[in-house]
Amino acid sequence: MPKERPTTRVLAMLELLQDRPGISGRDLAQRLGVDERTVRRYAAHLTDLGIPVTADRGRYGGYWLPPTFRLPPLTLTDGEADAVVLGLLAGHPYGLPGSSTESALAKINRVLPAAVADRAAALRDTLAFTLHPEPVTAPDPRIALDLAAAARDRRRVSITYRSWRGETSERDLDPYSLVFHSGRSYVTGLDSRRAAIRVFRIDRIQSLQPAADPQAAPPPPGFDPAAQVTASLGEVAGKHQVRVLLHTTLEQAARRIPPAAATLTQTSEGILLDTRAERFDTMAGYLAGLGCPLTVHHPAELRDALARLSDRLASYATRTREL
Repeated sequence: MPKERPTTRVLAMLELLQDRPGISGRDLAQRLGVDERTVRRYAAHLTDLGIPVTADRGRYGGYWLPPTFRLPPLTLTDGEADAVVLGLLAGHPYGLPGSSTESALAKINRVLPAAVADRAAALRDTLAFTLHPEPVTAPDPRIALDLAAAARDRRRVSITYRSWRGETSERDLDPYSLVFHSGRSYVTGLDSRRAAIRVFRIDRIQSLQPAADPQAAPPPPGFDPAAQVTASLGEVAGKHQVRVLLHTTLEQAARRIPPAAATLTQTSEGILLDTRAERFDTMAGYLAGLGCPLTVHHPAELRDALARLSDRLASYATRTREL
């Protein structure tokens, strides 16, 4: 892993001073991964650059920037501006707060060059999205950011969570990662109440604070947060476990079956499909639509549903009518 350059740490210190006025030298040193003597050297370097850093000594001392200090205006290339606008537009229909998105877009549009602003307007007017089938509630940005920081720093948090039934519970969570999937934001982590890795919708987390014991357990080796989310969502998608062997290639199967719909595993005999289904007749129609030979491993009811579908389609084929 490349060593972080001192300039990067100096800029990181400037960001911390803006976000946390009065931050102590000890906290700065811990966050920057240096000692307090180096923090003092960084402060002197910022002062040499014309950034007036002041330090209050003593038990309650810290580092400050003047309240009126502001960094020079942010400048973006045309390509960078396009990327920022596209990111804001892409996030709007998928649960990011609409008012925040609109106000950010308005501010950016006011300072864009005419040509770039025209392209951004064209993008806004012509961009379309496939939305989540259910109304999406935007998560609280502060909770999402606090979860991300806790996951990065391996800190345990206490959350108040509202289930899909409307029941409220409190639990400690060791967050591993945030996952954005199908229009919603999720957090994966070790749930103290279940002593198991769970997935929680972030928009259902009503409050978050540091846990009494802040030390969080690390994720298991090789843990895949995105796979955990899709697998967890698959478990609640239907009450029947389904296992089918598809006699095709993994590439062909992956083209027709999205990751959220099933788990695909390469075997010597073909592609093993694991998923869940609410209704066997619906699953039979879905499998038939894949257009490849298959063998049902489990359950027997799915075989019966496929046989009924086959008979029904055969009866359709024998119907004739003069036009």
